[in-house]
Amino acid sequence: MGKNLKEAMKMLEDSQRRTEEENGKKLVSGDIPGPLQGSGQDMVSILQLVQNLMHGDEDEEPQSTRIQNIGEQGHIALLGHSLGAYISTLDKEKLRKLTTRILSDTTLWLCRIFRYENGCAYFHEEEREGLAKICRLAIHSRYEDFVVDGFNVLYNKKPVIYLSAAARPGLGQYLCNQLGLPFPCLCRVPCNTMFGSQHQMDVAFLEKLIKDDIERGKLPLLLVANAGTAAVGHTDKIGRLKELCEQYGIWLHVEGVNLATLALGYVSSSVLAATKCDSMTLTPGPWLGLPAVPAVTLYKHDDPALTLVAGLTSNKPADKLRALPLWLSLQYLGLDGIVERIKHACQLSQRLQESLKKVNHIKILVEDELSSPVVVFRFFQELPGSDPVLKAIPVPSMAPSAVGRERHSCDALNRWLGEQLKQLVPASGLTVMDLEVEGVCIRFSPLMTAAVLGTRGEDVDQLVACIQSQLPVLTCTLQLREEFKQEVTAAAGLLHVDDPNWPGIGVVRYEHANDDKSSLKLDPEGEKIHAGLLKKLNELESDLTFKMGPEYKSMKSCIYVGMASDDVDISELVETIAVTAREIEENSRLLENMTEVVRKGIQEAQVQLQKANEERLLEEGVLRQIPVVGSVLNWFSPVQASQKGRTFNLTAGSLESTEHTYVYKVQGTGVTPPQTPSGTRTKQRLPGQKPFKRSLRGSDALSETSSVSHVEDLEKMEHLSSGPEQDALETTSPEPPPGAPSPQEAEPLGAPQSRVQRPEDDRPQVEDAESLR
Repeated sequence: MGKNLKEAMKMLEDSQRRTEEENGKKLVSGDIPGPLQGSGQDMVSILQLVQNLMHGDEDEEPQSTRIQNIGEQGHIALLGHSLGAYISTLDKEKLRKLTTRILSDTTLWLCRIFRYENGCAYFHEEEREGLAKICRLAIHSRYEDFVVDGFNVLYNKKPVIYLSAAARPGLGQYLCNQLGLPFPCLCRVPCNTMFGSQHQMDVAFLEKLIKDDIERGKLPLLLVANAGTAAVGHTDKIGRLKELCEQYGIWLHVEGVNLATLALGYVSSSVLAATKCDSMTLTPGPWLGLPAVPAVTLYKHDDPALTLVAGLTSNKPADKLRALPLWLSLQYLGLDGIVERIKHACQLSQRLQESLKKVNHIKILVEDELSSPVVVFRFFQELPGSDPVLKAIPVPSMAPSAVGRERHSCDALNRWLGEQLKQLVPASGLTVMDLEVEGVCIRFSPLMTAAVLGTRGEDVDQLVACIQSQLPVLTCTLQLREEFKQEVTAAAGLLHVDDPNWPGIGVVRYEHANDDKSSLKLDPEGEKIHAGLLKKLNELESDLTFKMGPEYKSMKSCIYVGMASDDVDISELVETIAVTAREIEENSRLLENMTEVVRKGIQEAQVQLQKANEERLLEEGVLRQIPVVGSVLNWFSPVQASQKGRTFNLTAGSLESTEHTYVYKVQGTGVTPPQTPSGTRTKQRLPGQKPFKRSLRGSDALSETSSVSHVEDLEKMEHLSSGPEQDALETTSPEPPPGAPSPQEAEPLGAPQSRVQRPEDDRPQVEDAESLR
């Protein structure tokens, strides 16, 4: 579209523009802002304005991410809207013939492609609009006097619309709002809980609900079944539901993403039964990657008067032109192109499903339906006996609170995994959703995204590789959580915060001296300490990520430790957090105390200096303060006044005299400052080793040669770190007496001569020879 606008601008720029003298009358009132001032804008200016509004600032983001890459078939669909506007300007007779041809062709093609024989089509922009019109048609069919009596007929015999508990959210409320029905007219049918799928409608329970409603004087009106639920893609037992609807005279409507598979050569029996229903809603736009294409509701009904009253048919040519974009797109793709796109999406789902079956710690929710083009999976925790890596697993003997906490913890990990996969493989079109029973899951629905995003088989392989690369991080984080909690609990000054919504190792808070644990108010001093702690931890450049945020149920600051790998030393991590926070707190207190001490010292120095001035006046006398007399007296009898001053020792916090400085020309050293707090342990790291890495000493996973080499490296580092101190001790140690034997002479005679004399040992002999010479 942007390319077409640029070409149109070039064509219009070649034409002669209107001059200012040829402009029309000026606007009488200046109240209307914008380009309406004057006689109007030329086409080039208008197109330039549209282009600027479409693209915005060029610095915000790349243009490729702003406009969707729709391809040539997408341009055909968009062209249909423009052609529809031009066609609407024809005379009535030609317009009627053209719209009838377009509507009949599109309806016939869709019915043949999706195996819905002898059906009619209603094209609509909102996906739920077709179902609302079908409900209105069902009401007019079952209530003969509805046109005359209206709501009185419904009040005497209330209609009932049955929806599955797995239906998309808000569908029932939308139907009631469109039809003007109260919410008690909706009946939610539960899904199977003991037998069958957790997302399939319970047929036996539905039959019981229908019988109960009939006994209460209600009229079972319509049933909405799913051929692929919005969440996980499960298909209801449509064949059994059709029999039940025929028995009680209920209208059966089917919707779902699995209806796209009706265009393929092989269709499962559960989806194939949807071709016998009373109506179905199709969304060919996302399936085929066509933008701005309407949804289609296919239905079977013989009375054209009722369909006209229900709004499913219209005599307006503009309403019939809604099918024009789809009419053009279907001709462009052809039957082979339509089938190829749907088949490609199903193959992507099967490829991912087969690959995920070989990955540990990944559970697929729709394994029983191989024909479903939707794959829903999640990371799960195994039982304690199956994998020693995972220990924190909810078992039936655990308390309900512990089970709920583990459920939230696993949901947080799956949410983190889904967000990571969406960033790593954007062409996959993954979505993260929260199911009532299973929890947070990741959904792969290529029928809704593959045609638009251009998903290929290589993207699926990359997705599986990314899942395998992220699994060690998830398992190791689960393993380290309990250890982190124990270490934080044992550490002085640290408090472990239980936040099940955080996917990392855990959350910790430092409790300073003035922390009010019972209060949930803001703590400025604590926020300052945690902000400094977060800055120090991020400066360590470790593999861990640290964040600061409010606690889940309070307003106090905490440190959130992110995901971890398998070589993290939790004890060192907790100790570093405690020591660093303690240093920041003591430094801040030292600064505050120093400020107070300096203020008091200045006040005391002012008082002492004032007293010294008074003493000097008494010592010199009043006459010496007169300018002329004082200079004469000082000439005859000079005063030997000692320079007196005060110096403030910041380390000791005391006020001292400067007499020692001026007399001996030496400034006092004062009291040595206290040492900064440090950890109880010092850990030697190998060159290039990042913080919080587990020490390789004593590791069972290393071989003998590798462990020895690492031990030697550690010993060399210890020798290098202690080398300067030993050299200083050797230089300051007293020389041995002249009669004392040298270290070489003190050795036993039988000792092997394994050491070689260093060149430095020859220097004293050379110096003695030079002195004798």
